[in-house]
Amino acid sequence: MSIQQMIDEIIKREGGYVNHPSDRGGPTRWGITQASARANGYMGDMQSLPIDLARSIYRTEYFTKPRFDQIAELSPILAEELFDTGVNCGVGFAKPLIQRALNLLNQNGAGGWPDLVVDGVIGSKTTSALKVYLSKRGKQGEAVLFKVLNILQGQRYIEIAERNPSQEAFFYGWIANRVA
Repeated sequence: MSIQQMIDEIIKREGGYVNHPSDRGGPTRWGITQASARANGYMGDMQSLPIDLARSIYRTEYFTKPRFDQIAELSPILAEELFDTGVNCGVGFAKPLIQRALNLLNQNGAGGWPDLVVDGVIGSKTTSALKVYLSKRGKQGEAVLFKVLNILQGQRYIEIAERNPSQEAFFYGWIANRVA
């Protein structure tokens, strides 16, 4: 799946304008929060946020800057999962997930790569470890890694809802649309 297709899927999933009183992100359109829109120069009413600006923000802030494009070169499905997690949980949460997952799957270094520093920087060590993992485990391994990323994302939603019961209003949708 191309980045444009990923973005269009996110926009379809996120929908149009939303301003739910319990949503900590405040007013959103196309899934772009007001804070993100403002940080990218948009000062208008969120109900009028242009879809092309939303696409540009997604591409730059949620795909290229966190370097999920480097993951996409090796596995588009893993990049899509990280991108989606970044959109819904924040890129700061999503970026280290691939490192955490690869550390869990490296069999204490016997998998062919040493534990990665979990710093959220997707660079040569992370992509190298991913290449080794995918070459050893193939498509089945890619599916397992996808599931691990999904589990970590689901765990985050559980923690959010348990810590703040007002967020239970979103829990079903998070699980149904992002994890299940």
